Amino acid sequence: MPDPPREPVRAHACTVVVVSYRTGAVLLDSVSAALEQDGVRSVVLVDNGNSADTRAAIDALAAEDKRLIVVRGQGNVGFSKGCNLGVRYAKTAYILLLNPDCVLRPGVVGRVFSVFDDAPNATMATVRIENPDGSEQRGGRRNLMTPWTCLVELFRLDKLMPDHPHFQRLNLNETEPLDKVTPVQCISGAFMMMPTDSYNALGGMDEEYFLHVEDVDLCMRVIKSGGEILYVPDVAVMHVKGTSRVSPFTVEWHKSISATKYFRKHFRPQYPDLILRIIGAAIFARLAVRAVPITLAWIGARLTGGGK
Repeated sequence: MPDPPREPVRAHACTVVVVSYRTGAVLLDSVSAALEQDGVRSVVLVDNGNSADTRAAIDALAAEDKRLIVVRGQGNVGFSKGCNLGVRYAKTAYILLLNPDCVLRPGVVGRVFSVFDDAPNATMATVRIENPDGSEQRGGRRNLMTPWTCLVELFRLDKLMPDHPHFQRLNLNETEPLDKVTPVQCISGAFMMMPTDSYNALGGMDEEYFLHVEDVDLCMRVIKSGGEILYVPDVAVMHVKGTSRVSPFTVEWHKSISATKYFRKHFRPQYPDLILRIIGAAIFARLAVRAVPITLAWIGARLTGGGK
């Protein structure tokens, strides 16, 4: 006789946590799509600072749907601290950390529930992160960020030995598309779904990171703890990007600071301090080279209306 169906280990109930700062109109689409998902008990919007029009639209939605909880008054505390603040409101078995410019396709949360049912020991899961044109977005699935994988990515050393396991690229979006649920080393903070108790056991996001790399850090801690991260390719979320009214130089500045902290936190025992200092100097040298062109492009887009 076949085995009887296995009951789910955890109840199919999820709290979506969205941290927003000057996101723009797409925030309303993101929150609305999350509320439409089966199994979403509540959406916690941590408002680190948005325009008056955006706040008014969100408040109107919250008045219509009591599942939307808006958290304000903390100022711009950054992404990591905002995530941890939002998770405190979760009373469900699962949480979903979702970027404010991400719009969930129908049935995403329910599908990830079924993946966790089949792999109850998994720590975290993501889905296909898509650009608006439907292509797979860079960073949605990747190898862990190490000094070596960054070197391979930067100089495309994988072309020297494409099949060698030690010459794998950091980003995997240009590899063959996956057609089944697959373990991966690292995923994007655009969509991170996990059991609430797993998130809390890891201590949540490291609040030393203000913006960027906190998702990589969390994945590193998952892998170090013996956990498993799963990539679910048959459902997707659209990640719009480029909707924030924050200067891209500011974003790149925080990303550079965070990357330097990450390398010193996780690789100080393996790498001499001098090497880590050189890596840090290279990160900021790259920022200096890119500062003028990215700032001019942003100003041009604002002047022509493309940054609205």
